[in-house]
Amino acid sequence: MLALSIALSACAVGPDYKRPELNTPAQFKEVQGWKAAVPADALERGAWWELYGDAELNALVARLNVSNQNLAAAEAQYRQARALVRGARAGFYPTVSGSTGVTRTGQGGGSNVVSTSDVINSGSGSTSTITKNYDATLNVAWELDIWGKLRRSLESSKAGFEASAGDLAAAKLSYQSEMVQNYLQLRVLDDQKRLLDATSAAYARSLKLTENQYKAGIVPKSDVSQALTQLRSTEAQAIDLNWQRAQLEHAIAVLAGVSPAELSIASREHLPQLPQIPVALPSQLLERRPDVAAAERRVIAANADIGVAEAAWYPDLTLSASGGYRGSSFHDWIDLPNRFWSIGPNLAMTLFDGGARSAEVERAEAAYDQTVAQYRQSVLDSFREVEDYLVQLNVMEHEAQVQQQAVESARESLRLIQNQYKAGTVDFNSVVTVQATALSNERTALTLLGSRLTASVQLIAALGGGWTTAQLVPPADQDDTLE
Repeated sequence: MLALSIALSACAVGPDYKRPELNTPAQFKEVQGWKAAVPADALERGAWWELYGDAELNALVARLNVSNQNLAAAEAQYRQARALVRGARAGFYPTVSGSTGVTRTGQGGGSNVVSTSDVINSGSGSTSTITKNYDATLNVAWELDIWGKLRRSLESSKAGFEASAGDLAAAKLSYQSEMVQNYLQLRVLDDQKRLLDATSAAYARSLKLTENQYKAGIVPKSDVSQALTQLRSTEAQAIDLNWQRAQLEHAIAVLAGVSPAELSIASREHLPQLPQIPVALPSQLLERRPDVAAAERRVIAANADIGVAEAAWYPDLTLSASGGYRGSSFHDWIDLPNRFWSIGPNLAMTLFDGGARSAEVERAEAAYDQTVAQYRQSVLDSFREVEDYLVQLNVMEHEAQVQQQAVESARESLRLIQNQYKAGTVDFNSVVTVQATALSNERTALTLLGSRLTASVQLIAALGGGWTTAQLVPPADQDDTLE
């Protein structure tokens, strides 16, 4: 019987996993005209934020990786999934249990019995029997995995563990992306503040010039009022940026795992530049997106659950053995005459369950279809995200070129109109209009740069951030799986 069981255990009921069919394009639609880039070492190592060349940003992301509380919660969930794999693996081994105890029992006797002797006469012809039993037992049970139920269960737990690892990687990538975006937007606001401060200084000089001309009787007082209005309006815009910057700084602090009061980021002039981003093929995206990989592992788990459900139709074979010592006296309890043992197989099978097993198989198959649909949708969403950010960056690159021409033209117009005003050939209204136009174009250029930086981060995240499916099972966890 044991030989037959081992031979049958080479097979496992239920379908073997095959990746669901996908309609994967040969290349992304919006990749035409994209500047090819050799993958940087930072991207290959997964430290994709280093592409922006900012040491302070690198330090903040390092703090996030260690101290972010949402990541700590995701990591704890990952360890729960790893423990489930170990629990499923334990089912392949025999279960050994032992027990020892003493019992005291009584039978018969009258109501006036007060003696504690083993056999007592109550005086009315009735007797009371009180006995003690000492028992020590060792039990061994081993369920043979004939139909592959345990193997399918382990396969499901292992896939769930890898899905949890993918979820952890996706969460980490999401928080890293949020951190980098917040930091880059903060630096853009610093540039906006510098622009407004410089513009306010220029407007203050213009106001001084206008006041001198008014005192000399060259211009009316309305020019002074307009110059002062423009100066104060620009100063107000600069002040308004303070709360926006503070909110970004607070968000960065929380992502780094500290309270806002514990983190301050000093303003500086350096603004990270746009990196070159290597774009993978659509087929490679399936191996580089942790959320897509996690969705596929859930398909694998659901496929294995079908095998577990189908195995319920077949009998379970368990080999069991027990033995020990049982006696009525403590002194000769562990003695050869008191020894007992039993050994033998146990074949158990459900003969009627009112359709419960059929319903469970049907449920498992429907759950598999659900995970397949969710996996295909996650693949489609990943393709869409990459296409969106590719076209956004391509369009914004052309827009930035045109916007820069507008900025240069506005600067030249401002230079000319200021000279004309000093010469007395135009009124101050003309100067105010051109100054407002120049400032608006300068701010638009900076806003556009911020949008391009944000889109670059989103594209890197959409491409997986340098992550690969090889990271689903770290080396330390390889022993927790059964191939």
